[in-house]
Amino acid sequence: MTHDEQTQPAAGAAAPPEPGTPEELMAAATAHIAAVEAERDDYKDRWMRSEAEMVNVRARARREVDETRQYAVQKFARDVVEAAENLRRGLDSLPQPTPGEPEVVVKVRDGFEGVERSFLSLLERNGIKREDPTGALFDANLHQAMAEQETDAHPPGTIVQAWTPGWTLNGRLLRPAMVVVAKAPAAELGGPQSARLDTTA
Repeated sequence: MTHDEQTQPAAGAAAPPEPGTPEELMAAATAHIAAVEAERDDYKDRWMRSEAEMVNVRARARREVDETRQYAVQKFARDVVEAAENLRRGLDSLPQPTPGEPEVVVKVRDGFEGVERSFLSLLERNGIKREDPTGALFDANLHQAMAEQETDAHPPGTIVQAWTPGWTLNGRLLRPAMVVVAKAPAAELGGPQSARLDTTA
């Protein structure tokens, strides 16, 4: 076999594809780049969605933990508040100070008052605060109206008496105060009720 015969391609063999024109090569490269960029954008979108979902999951878990902890603290705080109110009821049941009263009564009263002051101070250090609403305007978010009292000594809507104090935990309402709210005397309100009262009088 001659050298020329060796260098000639075999009969019927496919010739290698000839390179396209520069325009075709540029179009093919542009299409390939666009496909790669689209795939990149798809992966980026999936990653961002996954990251956002993880942030939401962590936030939900943190919120659930905080709510569970807060509920546990609130339940304990309500129980402690009940103990504080029972202590105050015990103090209120003691006889009022009188001259010449037995020394043992004085010591018992002073001892209980000291315990109450120490107890309330301990509660305040842990965010539990007692509030006396007497003299303040009635607020349905903070107070529970148990009765109304006709009086011209206080503006209508003013709390004239607190049956129980209000309690807050870190500034949030823990237990509303049970109060008596002032209202204008019937004679000042006018209407059939005042006329009936006048007739009876």
